[in-house]
Amino acid sequence: MEYVRVTNENLEAEHICCAISNNKDIQVASKKAWLADRFAEGLVFLKSAERGKCFIEYIPAENAWNPLDADGYIYIDCLWVSGSFKGHGYSSDLLNECINDSKRKGKKGLCILAAAKKKPFLADPKYLTYKGFSVCDEADNGIQLWYLPFAKDAAKPQFKECAKHPRIEKDGYVLYYTDQCPFNAKYVPIVEQTAKEHGIPFEAIHLQTKAAAQNAPTPITTYALFHNGTYLTNEQMNDAKFLKLAAI
Repeated sequence: MEYVRVTNENLEAEHICCAISNNKDIQVASKKAWLADRFAEGLVFLKSAERGKCFIEYIPAENAWNPLDADGYIYIDCLWVSGSFKGHGYSSDLLNECINDSKRKGKKGLCILAAAKKKPFLADPKYLTYKGFSVCDEADNGIQLWYLPFAKDAAKPQFKECAKHPRIEKDGYVLYYTDQCPFNAKYVPIVEQTAKEHGIPFEAIHLQTKAAAQNAPTPITTYALFHNGTYLTNEQMNDAKFLKLAAI
């Protein structure tokens, strides 16, 4: 498999794997704009040369859009291999490149979000265990921080206090989200409109800066839905899913 590192120089020409290829689509435009601002902060986006969902995205943890205390680590935003790419060892290729790159940069290790049982859009805990990762912190909602240290005495990463107890003092449905996930550009407005049409209290909080994301009341910032203060899910909603959740 041939891999391509996406940079500001080739960003417009490259397909970014997890969204449709038309650059005029709002999902693609949103994700590419977010990436363009992150490359200077050390973000790496490595993808298969072929079109499809086969890529890894990682960044120095100090610049991650998550509430972490993980100085010196690399945070993996996403490792996604699906469809016809599964079963060929490509996820190992991508992870090994991340490991090698991180070691060259003198990092302490890697960290990534998961849960005890596989959740949508989070890493598979069975795969992480197989690759030598272990849990180093866990929030009250079951979201876990896993890490792969490069030295036995490396300090363990952890969630910031604001993320360890995901609860907010707001009624109704409240969504925290970022532009890291391209699907949000399309589906968040759809859910907003659906909630409005059905008289469902709903507020979308768009985390538009690293500082806002790093101080959010949730370990997951790409998509975190609350109801009456309680965390519900990180799974993206369309209109049908949201209405089913709201029992409408």
